[in-house]
Amino acid sequence: MTAKTFQPIAPRPAPVRTDGLVAWIKTNLFNDLPTTVATVLVGGLLLWYVPQLLNWALFTAMWRPDAEACRAESVGACWGVVTEKYRLIIFGRYPFEEQWRPLVATLLLVSLLVASCIRYFWRAWLAVLWVVVLGVFFTLMYGDTMGLTKVETDRWGGLPLTLLLASLSIALAFPIALMVALGRRSKLPAIRSACTIYVELVRGVPLISVLFMASFMFPLFMPQGTSIDVLIRVLVGITLFAAAYMAEVIRGGLQAIPKGQIEAAATLGLSYWQTQRKIVLPQALAMVVPGIMNNFISIFKDTSLVTIVSLYELTGALGLALNSDADWRPYKIEGYLFIALIYFAFCFAMSRYSLWVEKQVNKGKQR
Repeated sequence: MTAKTFQPIAPRPAPVRTDGLVAWIKTNLFNDLPTTVATVLVGGLLLWYVPQLLNWALFTAMWRPDAEACRAESVGACWGVVTEKYRLIIFGRYPFEEQWRPLVATLLLVSLLVASCIRYFWRAWLAVLWVVVLGVFFTLMYGDTMGLTKVETDRWGGLPLTLLLASLSIALAFPIALMVALGRRSKLPAIRSACTIYVELVRGVPLISVLFMASFMFPLFMPQGTSIDVLIRVLVGITLFAAAYMAEVIRGGLQAIPKGQIEAAATLGLSYWQTQRKIVLPQALAMVVPGIMNNFISIFKDTSLVTIVSLYELTGALGLALNSDADWRPYKIEGYLFIALIYFAFCFAMSRYSLWVEKQVNKGKQR
């Protein structure tokens, strides 16, 4: 009987770490040859342009509100235009001595929007809070009561107007879109046809045409001596336009629900509205959260089109600020970068909130 010789197993390499910064860089930036080449090219461009951009925007920039100094000394950005004109950009043509009113109104509206995004405030009284805050908002902005001077809506502008149009349009468009999406799937031909005509008609024209018709064409059909405020007309136009697009997003989610679930609900004796409220809509809306949030962001940015009807929101207020002063007119780039930063801050916050909502509604599918 021969003795067996012990043969040790060759050592295996240590497992590769799959978390941490180094592992992320290897996986996403240097995973293969094409990825490595792209990383090197993009990195080289960034190393070339980013220092120049920082030099222009920060290191050689002029911050004092002195147009002559900008022309004589500065070789970089002239942020003095923002320092000099920020109140006109933020508040538009609102009376200068009364600008504390739109400031307080804007802070209240932003606080309401933030509270509406927090789960703790998802109670029945949140709707009452919306009514109260919007009432205070309009009271502060319009005045003509409690000792406040009257300020017509055509003098509202800047950030308060942008936030008002965006938030009200989103709040009003969502329930309309929900009903239209359900209507397009209705078994009643009249309801289905009416919803289809509405969606196709509104989606067939650009928003600028809708605003133009709401502002200039709609008053022609009103009785003699009757007039509706331009702000209300614009708000209705944006709301109906946004609802048509959002309805198609929601309808896509409704179509993704298996028919068997609806049949099972009917077997259990649930009515149509019970089925939609308890089974169909929770699943359908969870599927289309990215599309809905994309529509919300689009609405927020589309408010910049109201300048064609002489409502000067952020971009329109910037045009007023620069076109009325020839000394600062050459520095439009700095002004547009300032309002672009404001738009980005709000849109980025909405995007990140959308990711959080997606995680919350899809917890049951996560492993």
